[in-house]
Amino acid sequence: MDKNEKDNPHQNNSFRTQLAALVTHQYFQFAIIAIIFLNGLIIVAETYLKGNALLLTLDKIIVWIFIVEMILKLVGLGVKRYFSSGWNLFDFSIVVASILFYSTPFVSILRLVRVMRLIRMIPAIPALRKIIDSLLKAVPALTGILGLTFLIFSIYAIIGTTFYHDVLPYEFFGSFHSSLFTLLQVVTFESWASQVARPVIQEIPAAWIYFVSFIIIGALVILNLVVAVILSYLNADEDAHRDEKLEQVLEENREVKKELAEIKQLLQNRS
Repeated sequence: MDKNEKDNPHQNNSFRTQLAALVTHQYFQFAIIAIIFLNGLIIVAETYLKGNALLLTLDKIIVWIFIVEMILKLVGLGVKRYFSSGWNLFDFSIVVASILFYSTPFVSILRLVRVMRLIRMIPAIPALRKIIDSLLKAVPALTGILGLTFLIFSIYAIIGTTFYHDVLPYEFFGSFHSSLFTLLQVVTFESWASQVARPVIQEIPAAWIYFVSFIIIGALVILNLVVAVILSYLNADEDAHRDEKLEQVLEENREVKKELAEIKQLLQNRS
């Protein structure tokens, strides 16, 4: 720390406070969202106009805007507070990667990094950030369901490979991994009846038990369990927010009642 910083600590704190207020201001967030959206439009336009000088120039300007934003947040919020947020850490990684790969021959990696910038829209929009945070919180609860899903898929893949590998072409039930992919096609209802189920049932009529039971367990039970867990965490966040607001209102009411009681006591003493 130099002499001027030692002599003017209050001025430095005031400057950082002003920067923190700037980077957390609603209009500043709106501006960043607009720039991220413009960045997405530029990336889309470059798929039609490859090597366009104007688009490349705009992309460089956007990279510098993101760099300035990162510096402002680092100075205003402080390094510790800035990196305490996982979303800020993600933004920092994207900006640094954009700088490192911009002038390198790794064009494919640069394009990937530029596309990843669009994910910065998530922390910038509270509604999207809320959904992603709920999904991350639901991961531990989903671990058991995902393990059960893999077990069921594995059992049905082994059965399919054992009994139906000679009925359909190799890419359907010819091996364990191809059977897993076929079951994924079945559980998502993507041409499962015409391409998979009906040809097998035509050769082996009893195969309808295999497909019907798998759809009931895989699509109707497992997927609904996953949705139910995610929705429960979304509702839990809403309930927590509502309880917090309710507690705040109750606390304000208690303070108001206390002040009214004090005023009443003062009036009684004067009378």
